[in-house]
Amino acid sequence: MPTLPQASSEPWPIAAKAAPLVDPFGREINYVRVSVTDRCDMRCVYCMSEDMNFLPKRDLLSLEELDRLCSAFILRGVHKLRITGGEPLVRRNIMSLFRALSRHLESGALSDLTLTTNGSQLADHAAELAAVGVRRLNLSLDTLDPAKFRAITRWGDHARVMAGVDAAQKAGVSVKINMVALQGVNDQEIAPMLEWAHGRGMDLTLIEVMPLGKIEAERADQFLPLSLVEARLKERYTLDEIDYRTGGPARYVRVAETGGRLGFITPLTHNFCEGCNRVRVTCTGTLYMCLGQEDAADLRAPLRASTSDRLLHQEIEAAIARKPKGHDFIIDRGQTAPAVARHMSVTGG
Repeated sequence: MPTLPQASSEPWPIAAKAAPLVDPFGREINYVRVSVTDRCDMRCVYCMSEDMNFLPKRDLLSLEELDRLCSAFILRGVHKLRITGGEPLVRRNIMSLFRALSRHLESGALSDLTLTTNGSQLADHAAELAAVGVRRLNLSLDTLDPAKFRAITRWGDHARVMAGVDAAQKAGVSVKINMVALQGVNDQEIAPMLEWAHGRGMDLTLIEVMPLGKIEAERADQFLPLSLVEARLKERYTLDEIDYRTGGPARYVRVAETGGRLGFITPLTHNFCEGCNRVRVTCTGTLYMCLGQEDAADLRAPLRASTSDRLLHQEIEAAIARKPKGHDFIIDRGQTAPAVARHMSVTGG
């Protein structure tokens, strides 16, 4: 398939090119997560309702528009770009976007082009992802038990995901496993997952369930605080604090017995807002300055209003200027509504 054409736009002022995007709290925004679709071929019980209504195609940014949007952020100092969904690899012709964005890796403007995936389509795309410069990816996997995997994802094929892990590692792509800790579901599988991941040279990151979007289950029943998980793991393993960061919100330790890294993402028991360098853009071009807040900016309108990127840059600047200090996630049995109405698949992982 051909590479996407580069969008033509009038030159943006040199001063603006040099000016990084800095929010009101002095945090430089150098990491953007861009969703390319709200669709997914799984229906994980903590993420989606089983009967989801997805966006019509006309509402989504085209791949050319996504390339132009990403390039605008890169021009302003963003050097890490993560492609997300839904499941990004179900987007038709998605590899053409990866091929187009790889030019920023070649120029040195972008240091990291990566993605978050459920692994279902990874076996088909791993070799090409590696060829265009993807050096690492995050793979969501909450259990090693095929039957339980089917129950958690509703539609997932465990064997297909394992084939994706194999293909990625064969292609030389570093895989990090993301595991959502679910009380009474996979809490007894965290140690086995850790040993499996580290045995294959993969980091493991544990994530607290987040109150995003209405689902059938009661989130208070799902929530497992990672402070408790960490305390349990310390009874079995030696966890040494290390100064390791990937640009995301995880705090990492090294497990002495395995030699591998273990990350903790704790949006509820300890939020990670003080050093937040990230924003998220949905597949419709909606920019969310904070995962846990509803304030947003429409980037689709300036993209489609002109072939120039001037309006786009102005909207991005205005949005970053009102990035909040942090989120206010809470999971409580007395609170029936989710903290944020939109599902994670809408925002982008």
